[in-house]
Amino acid sequence: QVQLVESGGGLVQPGGSLRLSCAASGFAFSLYEMSWYRQAPGKEREWVASIGAAGSWTNYAVAVKGRFSISRDNAKNTVNLQMDSLKFEDTAVYYCNRAGPLWGQGTQVTVSS
Repeated sequence: QVQLVESGGGLVQPGGSLRLSCAASGFAFSLYEMSWYRQAPGKEREWVASIGAAGSWTNYAVAVKGRFSISRDNAKNTVNLQMDSLKFEDTAVYYCNRAGPLWGQGTQVTVSS
């Protein structure tokens, strides 16, 4: 079955960290660029970060650059998003994405004191 399954979301205080993971199955993961998106309440889904198929390049949205880090393990078919120095405005449902498009079900990240 072709799918993406996110995990790792939760409640964190401002300034804290979370690590999201996305497990891919059913397709040749190592051939695809992968991305993370997020959608905050009442807002449109927005792109967060992308990583090349071999992990040789990464790109970040301005809002998260320097705080978030995307990585992948092609042997395990996983893509991760390390989120540091979290802010209130990072609160959103985070989605894993593959071109096609293919989306995961999302994982909730809430930054609150």
